[in-house]
Amino acid sequence: MSSINWQQAVYDVIKSGGIDLIGYVPDAGHATLINTAKADDAMHDVVMTTEEEGIPLCAGAWLGGMRSLLLMQSSGVGNCVNMLSLQRSARMPMVILVTMRGEYAEFNPWQIPMGSTTQAVLELCGFKVERVESEGEAAETVQAAIDFAFNSNVGVAVLLSQKMLGRKKWVE
Repeated sequence: MSSINWQQAVYDVIKSGGIDLIGYVPDAGHATLINTAKADDAMHDVVMTTEEEGIPLCAGAWLGGMRSLLLMQSSGVGNCVNMLSLQRSARMPMVILVTMRGEYAEFNPWQIPMGSTTQAVLELCGFKVERVESEGEAAETVQAAIDFAFNSNVGVAVLLSQKMLGRKKWVE
């Protein structure tokens, strides 16, 4: 699996889409994007203690003239449900990249409930949801999400499938 190649292509799209700020809670599925953002002096990378902090982070960035993007795991979507209403109420663009859990070859049963409802939850919160199943469609889908969100002032979430990301393994 060439995860570095597709993640670098996604990062290149993020940069060309004018994204200035990336908020995230550390996640192995986003590790390459996070490390690339941290190494980029032109990118503001913000470590959050909980995913819900990312919604007002994006609102503040937008009000300050910046474009932002959130990185989170599907379980983090559940932590944000109430705060996601800010996007819809403020009619501001928002892009969230979600690494999925609770799907393909999941070892942790606690990940399954939120993983199986992530798309529905985001849609109920008013987000347009796109899903990436293969590495080859990742960059184009993220570019489309950035364009849609910032041209229409809506929220767009891109779900990165667990099968594409690869099996998570319990490490002792």
